[in-house]
Amino acid sequence: MKYFEVTFTAQPCNEIVTDVLSALAGEIGFESFVECEGGVQAYVQQSLFDENALKETLANFPIPDTQITYTITEPEDKDWNEEWEKNFFQPIVIEDRCVIHSTFHHDYPQAEYDIVINPQMAFGTGHHETTSSILGELLDADLKGKSVLDMGCGTSILAILASMRGADPVTAIDIDDWCVNNSRDNIALNNISNITVELGDASLLKGRKPFDIIIANINRNILLNDMAAYAACMHKGSELYMSGFYVEDIPAIREKAESLGMTFVHHREKNRWVAVKFIM
Repeated sequence: MKYFEVTFTAQPCNEIVTDVLSALAGEIGFESFVECEGGVQAYVQQSLFDENALKETLANFPIPDTQITYTITEPEDKDWNEEWEKNFFQPIVIEDRCVIHSTFHHDYPQAEYDIVINPQMAFGTGHHETTSSILGELLDADLKGKSVLDMGCGTSILAILASMRGADPVTAIDIDDWCVNNSRDNIALNNISNITVELGDASLLKGRKPFDIIIANINRNILLNDMAAYAACMHKGSELYMSGFYVEDIPAIREKAESLGMTFVHHREKNRWVAVKFIM
C-alpha cells in the first residue's frame, strides 16, 4: 500500500489546533496522525489523496489567526513487521476476550479469540481506536451463521474475528491490492477457510444478495458516498457497523443512514473516534 506522509506545521501550535487539524484531515481521507514538533504528521493512501481538498480545508480552517503549512513526502516501502517489532508493537487485548498479536510475539496473553496478524503495511493491527471499537462491537454481536461483509478490510482483522465468532460466509473487500494480498496471508495464518477477499470498491456490491451484517471502517466521506450501496445489500434486520470518523460526525452519518431506512442503535467512543451501529 502506498502512502503519502504529510507534515503539517501550525503557528500557533497547541492541542486545540492539532485536534481540529486532525479531525478535518480525517474527513478528507487521512487515517493516521502522529504529533511532531510544531504540528502533526499525517498519513493518507495515495489513491485517496486530494490535494485540492486539502488546500480548501486549510484555507477554511475554523480557528482564527492560525497559519498552517505542509510538506508531502512518500515514505519508503519497508518491512512493516520489522518496523512494528522494532518500535515495540505489543499484543493488544480487546475486552479481555480477544488477543491480537503477530508471529514475532512469543509472550502474549491468552484469550477466547486469538488472532495472528502480520501487517505488511503501516496500519491495521487493531491498535487504532476505530478498529478496536469495531472489534468490541463484533464481540458483543450475534454472528453465528450470519453472512458478513467487511468493506475496506485492510488486514481483514475484522473479517477474521467475525469468522471466529461463527459468521459464515464472510466477504472482505478493499480497493488496494496490497491489502487484498495481506488479507489473504492473514486469513491463512489463522487457518480460516470461509472468507473471500475481493479487490474493488462499493461498485462490487451491485446485484449482491443481502448480507446479515455489514462492517465499514473507512472514513466519513466514503461512508456517506457508499452508504446507499450498503443499504441495497441489506434486508430487514440487517446490521450496519461503521467507524473511521469523529463523534461530531455522527449527525451527518445518522441523517444519511436514516434517510435510507435504517434505525440508529448506539455508538461507542474512544478519544473522540466513534463506531456506530444501525439496523435496517
